[in-house]
Amino acid sequence: MQITNFLKHHYRHFNAAALIDAADGYNKHLAEGGKMMITLAGAMSTAEMGIQLAELIRQDKVQIISCTGANLEEDIFNLVAHDFYERVPNYRDLTPADEQALLERHMNRVTDTCIPEEEAMRRLEHVVLKFWEKADKAGEAYFPHEFFYQILLSGELEQYYQIDPKDSWMLAAAEKNLPIICPGWEDSTLGNIYAGHVITGDIKNVHTMRTGIQYMIYLADWYTKQATDESKVGFFQIGGGIAGDFPICVVPMLHQDLGRTSVPLWGYFCQISDSTTSYGSYSGAVPNEKITWGKLGQNTPKFIIESDATIVAPLIFAIVLGQ
Repeated sequence: MQITNFLKHHYRHFNAAALIDAADGYNKHLAEGGKMMITLAGAMSTAEMGIQLAELIRQDKVQIISCTGANLEEDIFNLVAHDFYERVPNYRDLTPADEQALLERHMNRVTDTCIPEEEAMRRLEHVVLKFWEKADKAGEAYFPHEFFYQILLSGELEQYYQIDPKDSWMLAAAEKNLPIICPGWEDSTLGNIYAGHVITGDIKNVHTMRTGIQYMIYLADWYTKQATDESKVGFFQIGGGIAGDFPICVVPMLHQDLGRTSVPLWGYFCQISDSTTSYGSYSGAVPNEKITWGKLGQNTPKFIIESDATIVAPLIFAIVLGQ
């Protein structure tokens, strides 16, 4: 437990202390029989958060994930095209001409990391289109993550693997058939590609892809079955945005719209964000604001760490994993 011991000795105040408190709260929540949702905003998959997230999944320390469409696909992009990625350490110094040169080489930049279009996006498109068309012709419909599970478990991508498969959180999730919520999936590269194939007629029925409202119905069913007074569900939010905003609303919906008032509130809450508290910002809102919306209770353990999630989350996960 070298990492854990180091952190607990040195991280004593301010955001550092909040990190320790949040990690201890996560472990306490699990030890008391609770379940945990992790939400992924930003570009956490391109930041290779999967190295530890995959292990959390294998060790049953996360029971459900909510993520953006980008995080869903970018873990697989990294799995099949890692060797073609390029890092740009001096990205702040790039001129518009430099950015244009990256575009002309089909290198899509995410901060300091360029994702290669042909080896990542198009390689995956060629495979996923077969699964979309097969379901479309059969009159079947699946969620975005279910299509990815089918592809990963089929083995069709194995020939392209360029990282250790154990470091892919999507592969770990597929092997466990982990529930995933992916709100706003259409706001992703493959979401755009899917829309294009519907427009061209390759996909006849747009509803072959289940999204949005169906995800909320799916989550409402899962939460109602899984959340009990003896086994509450915690909420570990990385970043802000729809990945966190969408699923946390399932509780007030169950209470206020469906009358399922016996379903408990979220039993733990932690957010890692560099969003500052400001007027009208949900990502920057302090956790107590969520009490007024019926998401958290006044006694719910609440933690907020105002820092860079790519630095903070791996450290918290290290403590949760006992590293």
